[in-house]
Amino acid sequence: MTVTHLVLRYLHISMGMLALISGAGAMIFRKGSRLHRRSGNVFFISMLVMATAGTVISIFITPVMANVMGGTMAFYLTATAWVTVWRKPGQTGRLEVALALLGLAAAVAGISFAVVAANSKNGQLHGSSATFYAIFASAALLGAALDARMIARGGFTGVARTTRHLCRMCIAMFMATGSFFLGQAKLFPADVRASGVLKIPVLLVIGALLYWVIRMQVWPRLRKVSTRVWVRAVT
Repeated sequence: MTVTHLVLRYLHISMGMLALISGAGAMIFRKGSRLHRRSGNVFFISMLVMATAGTVISIFITPVMANVMGGTMAFYLTATAWVTVWRKPGQTGRLEVALALLGLAAAVAGISFAVVAANSKNGQLHGSSATFYAIFASAALLGAALDARMIARGGFTGVARTTRHLCRMCIAMFMATGSFFLGQAKLFPADVRASGVLKIPVLLVIGALLYWVIRMQVWPRLRKVSTRVWVRAVT
């Protein structure tokens, strides 16, 4: 292992651990509070460094295209989530356009990897199936399309802005949590793996994502409907 590989590897690992800790803090602390913002900023920086280091390793040192897709998507989701609240409401700029193009590039790369995997003898590319790459490509393409929609509208405000930030941060956190607790399960004792406890952090992130989607998008609409029904009933 070269010095460069060693540095990148431990940078990837250390920043990954920091991302898990700071991401948990950002999810626990009250939204909009100083602790939430600080934890979110640490999560943002550590995720970008972790994703960049992992992607460089997976391209130039130990080629694994599945990790390239994972690193690129983690970088893209974290960056777009952070920029959403960094930018003033109702505004967009060149950075949003650049990140949308990154999402589109990830989609094109995923499609090309899927084609290569499908045409290989064992139906895989670096140990991952064409379906795996197609799923990542679809997610990247959807993200880029939503970026284009936001840019065309001149930026989001209010609930739409908050929902975009929370959803993308939660998905990035889900990727980091799943990669560690499930992807690196071999690091834990056999009894811990057999107990199923490693699934809990991943499920908690999924639960947080569903909670915020329901709270921000579904619950207000249900309240409006129930209010209209109640008004009609009493009148």
